[in-house]
Amino acid sequence: MEQEQEQAQEQARDQPRPLQPEDIPVLLALNNAHAQALSWQEPAQFAALLSAALHTRTIGTPPAALLVAFDQSAGYDNPNFRWLKARFSSFVYIDRVVVDTGAAGRGYARALYDELRDAARDAGQERLVCEINLEPPNPGSVDFHTKMGFREVGRARLENGKTVAYFECGLQ
Repeated sequence: MEQEQEQAQEQARDQPRPLQPEDIPVLLALNNAHAQALSWQEPAQFAALLSAALHTRTIGTPPAALLVAFDQSAGYDNPNFRWLKARFSSFVYIDRVVVDTGAAGRGYARALYDELRDAARDAGQERLVCEINLEPPNPGSVDFHTKMGFREVGRARLENGKTVAYFECGLQ
């Protein structure tokens, strides 16, 4: 019985869940540890990002992964979001997903994406979209997204010097 309870608790820890107030400092530190791939966030900026998002989820106790997404109606002032909004009328934009290096290989990113895909489909959305850095390179993200069914739909060089590729995955 005790072993079954421990297994149930372990499984619950490995499922996407809504963010709790106590998660925010840990997730901010996780975000900023990966600022080259994401973007550095100050506490107030991070809180505003999370509160404006359509969908935020984490996994783990303490949290070991984060996904933040917006839909096409968001008033999100971001060059990548604007590029995608100019091309698609219905979408969920994955602004950031990050997994702590100590939790790599546990399937957290896949679980976050699967849960988002279900929620977006249930909301009548047509596709998931995101951008991936090409300069600086992020080949692991390109591989992950390709395996998850995403395909490249464009590229851009941003004012900050980064080159990104835009990806989409239909939800039919």
